Amino acid sequence: MSILDIAVEAVSWALILSGSFFVIVGAVGTLRFPDFWSRLHAISITDSAGVILLFAGMAVQAGFTLITVKLIIIGVFLFVTGPTATHAIANAALVSGLRPKEAKGFTGVEPEPLTNTVAAPASTE
Repeated sequence: MSILDIAVEAVSWALILSGSFFVIVGAVGTLRFPDFWSRLHAISITDSAGVILLFAGMAVQAGFTLITVKLIIIGVFLFVTGPTATHAIANAALVSGLRPKEAKGFTGVEPEPLTNTVAAPASTE
């Protein structure tokens, strides 16, 4: 085994282990945090970082092959859809009335409720 092979193995395993660390920390954060908003934040951040590092480690491990191209395509897809899904979940929770808790002493303005303001048809007399 040459030094280059050893370096590639070390880099790929470092990326895979660090990606696994982020995914595990996100899972623990999901279990430990008290409310929906902090859980959503923990899993969204660590999921994106973990997926990127895991796929980068697997791509380095695979070398320059078709497998690497497939891993890059899947990684880009997950990199785009992960934050999009998190935003959709957060938006649905906010619209349904689940509001984040305010800090002590902070007086924020509550958002206006959504109203359906349909203009009356103009009379043509």
